[in-house]
Amino acid sequence: MLTGIQVALIGGDARQLEVIHKCSELDASIMLIGFDNLQNQFSGITKTELSPEALESLDAIILPAVGTDDHGNVESIFSTSELRLTEEHFKALPKHARVFTGMAKPYLRKLCSQFSIRLVELFDRDDVAIYNSIPTAEGAIMMAIQNTDFTIHGSNSMVLGFGRTGITVARTLQGLGAKVRVGVNKPEYYARAWEMGFIPFYTQDLNAQVANIDLLFNTIPSMIITAQIIANIPHRAVIIDLASKPGGTDFRFAEKRGIKALLAPGLPGIVAPKTAGRIIADTLSRIILEDAGQRRNVE
Repeated sequence: MLTGIQVALIGGDARQLEVIHKCSELDASIMLIGFDNLQNQFSGITKTELSPEALESLDAIILPAVGTDDHGNVESIFSTSELRLTEEHFKALPKHARVFTGMAKPYLRKLCSQFSIRLVELFDRDDVAIYNSIPTAEGAIMMAIQNTDFTIHGSNSMVLGFGRTGITVARTLQGLGAKVRVGVNKPEYYARAWEMGFIPFYTQDLNAQVANIDLLFNTIPSMIITAQIIANIPHRAVIIDLASKPGGTDFRFAEKRGIKALLAPGLPGIVAPKTAGRIIADTLSRIILEDAGQRRNVE
């Protein structure tokens, strides 16, 4: 239980509702900041404005998937008020407090480092990334179906990257009957892809491999689908880039050549916010519980 633990949620989207439910079930004291327009009624929860005074006794701050922008602004679909985290807010936090987010921009990392506040980037964790790969794969398949006039079954599909998301996307395509090629950069990934029944190749040979593809899914967060590669891709093909912004595709050249290329980061929060929220809620509540237990043992 999180009895006696004080948590503040600052901004966010529908995923945060699951976090609120989880923390409430575990009896945490919950403060909502940037939830002015939230219609759901949660008992025992306080809504307040963002101020240093509001943060003075917190054990944890829970921020949206992308914590802040480069200037400290926090997005919230539940409020039209501006939310901006500054040095004064972090200075007010207790030293044992943790800040949770999906991924952090340099601004947030700098403030946490400056005031010795531990920052937890949940999307860096293997467990969260693997769980999130499931709604990502489902969302990618949805986009592929919406933007093609052929079936995935029997298609020549390609997945670039064989990490936590790439594996799940490749397996999902395979389960639907696609012929799946996987671009890798290490011999061990090549071996594993071959063992799983895919057609592996090294990404250095990408230009020769794309000549007859129908669907190309990218998970590599660096420019890999260049103009040279796109020039060799059939016009019928659709590129779905799942890497974080700005993706790994030359979108300008794809548009110029008439090839449909879609940037689709953050799919879990779009196609399955309830599931994505539960993944975040379960993980961060476990971390907070572990922290609370360690503090009690020290005391």
